[in-house]
Amino acid sequence: MSRWHELTGGTSGREYAARFAAVARGGKDVHGEARFCAALVPAGARVLDAGCGTGRVMIRLAELGYDCVGVDLDASMLAVAREQAPELPWFQADLAAFEPRRLGIAADFDLVVAAGNILPLLAAGTEAAVVRRLAAVLRPGGLLVAGFGLDEAHLPVPPGIALPEYDDCCAAAGLTLVDRFATWDADPYEGGGYAVSVHRGPTA
Repeated sequence: MSRWHELTGGTSGREYAARFAAVARGGKDVHGEARFCAALVPAGARVLDAGCGTGRVMIRLAELGYDCVGVDLDASMLAVAREQAPELPWFQADLAAFEPRRLGIAADFDLVVAAGNILPLLAAGTEAAVVRRLAAVLRPGGLLVAGFGLDEAHLPVPPGIALPEYDDCCAAAGLTLVDRFATWDADPYEGGGYAVSVHRGPTA
């Protein structure tokens, strides 16, 4: 069981969506992740939203012209995503055992995004397997983007993975660090409790 399911019991979809809806109604931008991804790959690129949740990031990317696929383990989150955008492809799957071809998905993504503390809320010990699975679905030279908290101020539970550990997982999967930022607005990373990391897969 993932740390996310331990926290929520798998009944969190509507509450999670309502929280972001309230933020949006308050006039705050809730599309930083999608904007960040759109700056990395052109419209029309194939994007996997790994741990897509209620679909906030993926729905926005689809609106911007991206060819998107969403995968999440939480049925309650996916139920909201399917209600909001039934025309988009949503799949329930464990990222640690993710095999896209078994779901009828081509493994040729230009970019994989894991936003919303996906990595530190995985089941303990599965981080390397998840990174390996995500790296395997990238086209040559494709990008893996992950943003997650590194301290208790940015996580609902104590941190589960540190940046050096994450970088080691990426290196073992054949990925190279391209850049790292402190926010989805691409502020420079100078240490601190949140990081957005961009890794590139091998070009051949």
